[in-house]
Order: sequence, then C-alpha cells, then structure tokens
Amino acid sequence: MNVVEEKLAQYTKPQEIKDKGLYPYFREITGLQGTEVEMGGHKVLMFGSNAYTGLTGDERIIEAGVAAMRKYGSGCAGSRFLNGTLDIHVQLEKELAEFVGKEDALCFATGFTVNSGVIPSLLGKDDYILCDDRDHASIVDGRRLSFAKPLKFKHNDMEDLENKLQRLPEDVGKLIVVDGVFSMEGDLAPLPEIVAIKKKYKNVLIMVDEAHGVGVFGRQGRGVCDHFHVTDDIDLIMGTFSKSLASIGGFIAANKTIINNLRHTCRTYIFSASSTPAATAAALEALHIIQNEPSRIENLWNVTKYALKRFEEEGFDIGGTESPIIPLYVRDMEKTFWVTARAFEEGVFINPVVPPACAPTDTLVRFALMSTHTNEQVDRAVAALKKVFIEGGIL
Repeated sequence: MNVVEEKLAQYTKPQEIKDKGLYPYFREITGLQGTEVEMGGHKVLMFGSNAYTGLTGDERIIEAGVAAMRKYGSGCAGSRFLNGTLDIHVQLEKELAEFVGKEDALCFATGFTVNSGVIPSLLGKDDYILCDDRDHASIVDGRRLSFAKPLKFKHNDMEDLENKLQRLPEDVGKLIVVDGVFSMEGDLAPLPEIVAIKKKYKNVLIMVDEAHGVGVFGRQGRGVCDHFHVTDDIDLIMGTFSKSLASIGGFIAANKTIINNLRHTCRTYIFSASSTPAATAAALEALHIIQNEPSRIENLWNVTKYALKRFEEEGFDIGGTESPIIPLYVRDMEKTFWVTARAFEEGVFINPVVPPACAPTDTLVRFALMSTHTNEQVDRAVAALKKVFIEGGIL
C-alpha cells in the first residue's frame, strides 16, 4: 500500500456506520420515482426527493425524452462549443431566459458545473467573492477555483455582509453569491435586503442559486427572485433541472454581455459534453407543464402548509423553514443516522444531514415535499416519525 492509499485507508467513518447497521446511503430504487417507491423489496413513502413538482414519472416528460432520443440519438458526443449544440438546447435557453426574466441563458450538463464554472469565470485576482456560510457545495467549489479573494458572511446576517462589503475598494469587482432557498434548512435568502446593500456600493453583482426556488416560488414557479420582486436587481440567476424540472442539467441566466463572455470563457461549459437530447427535451417539457398547470404549485404549497402545521403540532423542532424543505432537528450525529434507519423500517424515506452539510450541533433529517403528496401520506409519515423520535428520546 503506497502513501496515498495509506491516507485514504484512514477514512473509516462509513465502515463504522455500517458496522452499527445505520448506513443510509446508496439505497437502490427499483421503479419510477414517486410519492411511494420500492427499495430492496421494501415499499416506503418518499420524503427524500427534490422533485417538488412531482413530475419525474410524468408520461408526457418520458415521451418527450424518448422522442428526442429517436430524433437526435442518445448523446451529442461533444461540447456545446464545438459539435454538441442542438436546436432544442437553444430553444430551452431562450425559454428559460424569458421564464426567469433575463436577456439570455446558457444550459450546462449539471447544476453543479454551473456554479463551479461560472463563479471563477466572472472575477479576477483583484476582485472579491462574498458568500453566505451555508451556500451549497457547488458555490463553495466555484469560490475555491476562482482567483478572486473569498469572504464568507454569517448565514443571512446582513450586518456582517455589509461590514465586509464596506471595507473593500470601490474600484474592484464584488460578487455576492447566495442560495435563494437553502437546501438543508429550507429558509430563504433575504434578497430585498441584499439588493438594498448592493445599491449602496459600487461594482457589486448579485448571483442567486435558484436550484430549490424554480418550480416552487414566484409566478408560475419563476423562483425566489420573482417571489421577492427583485429580478431586475439580480445580475445572475442560476437554476437546475434535477429538481422541479424532472431531468438533469442546469442553467445560468443574465444579460447578453455576461452570457456572451461565459459562452466563450466558462471552462465547465466549453470543456464538458453537452446535455443529452433526452435530458434537454425532458426539462423543456417540464418547463411547459409547470407554466400551464398552476395547480401543481398550488398543491405543493397546500401540502407543505399542512405538513408544517402537523410537525409543529407534534412538537418537532423545524427551525425557520419557509419552503417545502422541512428540517427535523436531531442535533446528534449518531442519532441522526439511527433516526434515518428506523424511519426506513417504519416505511418513511428521509435524508440524514450531517457535517459538512451542517454544523455538528445542527444535524437533522430532511423531509421534503412534492406536489403529488397527499395529506394522508403526510399524516402517516408524521405518525411514524413521532414514534421514532420518541423512541430515540428526541421528542
């Protein structure tokens, strides 16, 4: 065993969790994703998905993907920059830009490569990036890859953000990057306050990650920027297809100047193979559906409000969530794995959230809702989770 393997072999945490029978990852789903799924012969309520609009098994989206494969083939065999641009890529970009209220957009093969590629492309060594300390890992990686100087501000702490911003030189670029909806805790970035701070200083841009906002907030699911009526003051809007748009991929939307530059400089765009025809067509069909079926988002919010009410009634600690992401705080790492395993035994699939996704004192299980969930399913899940939390001495 060489020195690298010796270092890697010291990482034993997964084995320790497996030895206790609590390992929660890589469970195999053997059918369509929906509100109930089969996992290893065990039927469970699915409350661990990001498919907020409930469209992952929709026949119209499946047929759109199949039709695209028949027309274009299974892949593009190249990057968008060279031989991998299809007319449906261009159509999707045009419709996404219009949907989120920007002049132009670029589509990427994954949401992660949007943030990890766009952020380092925007700024130089004399510039600054200001990130919320609970921003998604893809934003963190984009910050790390940038030559700009990184600054973190405390979660949703506008005083801390402004204190950092006012110390910076006027004549350099500053980029504030935040999640619109924070993916583990379910709370929102205070975008109106961030915009107000931006307007007090020179050379400041704002980028908002709408991964968990599109299809959930705003008119027809346009996102948190639309929800807060600040779209015109947000310079870059990022989103993904792997959640409400029932596919895989991501996009960045901005003015034509920014998009033209990114189209020719963003490394994760020009050096990655383009998204498959099926994934592109599926996202495009999902975009049409959520605009034409407002009842989907209405249903999502109805069942979300019901679930929030039920968890509060039963005494769960759900923090400050304002979204279909409901954190159920455990605040103990091993108990978090135990709760996840016991919930699965009781027929409820939920996700454990442990460091580095949260602080060690803030471990939780993440309960996420889809438009297609029913109040009856929520009641079954709440009853099962209450039983588990009481059993574990958490409630």
